[in-house]
Amino acid sequence: MKSDRLLSILLLLQTRARVSAAELAGRLEVSVRTIYRDVESLSAAGVPVYAERGRHGGIALLPGFRTDVTGLTTDEARALFVLAAEGTHRALGLDDAFGSALRKVMAALPAPHRPAAELTSRRILVDPDRWLSGPRPPVDLDALHTAVFADRRLRIRYRHSGADRPRTYTVDPYGLVSKAGTWYLVADRRQRPQLFRADRVAAADVLDTPVRRREGVELADAWQALRRQVEDRPAGVRVTARVLRSRLDLFARIVGPALTRPPEDDGGGEWVAVELEFRELRAARQLLQFGVSVEVLAPPEARAELARAAASVTALYADAPRAAVSDPSHPVDRGPDPAP
Repeated sequence: MKSDRLLSILLLLQTRARVSAAELAGRLEVSVRTIYRDVESLSAAGVPVYAERGRHGGIALLPGFRTDVTGLTTDEARALFVLAAEGTHRALGLDDAFGSALRKVMAALPAPHRPAAELTSRRILVDPDRWLSGPRPPVDLDALHTAVFADRRLRIRYRHSGADRPRTYTVDPYGLVSKAGTWYLVADRRQRPQLFRADRVAAADVLDTPVRRREGVELADAWQALRRQVEDRPAGVRVTARVLRSRLDLFARIVGPALTRPPEDDGGGEWVAVELEFRELRAARQLLQFGVSVEVLAPPEARAELARAAASVTALYADAPRAAVSDPSHPVDRGPDPAP
């Protein structure tokens, strides 16, 4: 464990001009005292590392010192070859670069580790898209990608959900986040963090003005703050329902995010009780897609909402003229009209 930690410190110092002992301790989950002991061990091994005290101090390597470290362990080599979905790299224009990088890593691996790494790339695949998520609109990340890496402000035309027309914003981007197959731009707007879905950006222009990020805030910090805003939203409408056991698996896959806990299948009876939470009462209407396979039990307001929606659909089709069907293999249903 200590040798891995010393190697991690060395690699971090090679990529950063100076790193504080507190940051190294946080990254490696050890105490600051342990970091100073590790620095002494590196120095004793001939690594030109030194510590500077004071407000702007830290731990650093002598300028120009580099080391080529290729001593990956078997698990580290396998971890590099757990491939993400191709779409993630393609969206950033990095498909070819990613493949080239993996080939170079494979060539640099110690010979005993190559079979395990190659087998991992064939046996493990990470696909970020959820089942039944539907087709995704094309996303053009070029301008967003350029602004993020060039540290420039962005002017975007953005379509909010349910809005009639896009609105124009000037934002200061922190970076791009891919969550469950959906790309988001994390940016400050008027010095406040905001989340923009990339597929709703109608147009984007990279400005000549340098980005104006809040001091000390990184992409991970801004993302966590925005994520908490989404996940820690006020409690919505709690709904208790029952689902036919034969439809339970399909039900859980489709409305999974609304379930407050996994369905408790006790193995007996025709129905299984479930609990759900919706942001608003009208959102419970999605349960109508399961027809008589799902019944809402409580609260009464939710039952009434579904009854109103069902009555509206019944009225719509009750007054509609029946279409003539010429194909005798598909006869028209001449039975009684459904009750209102």
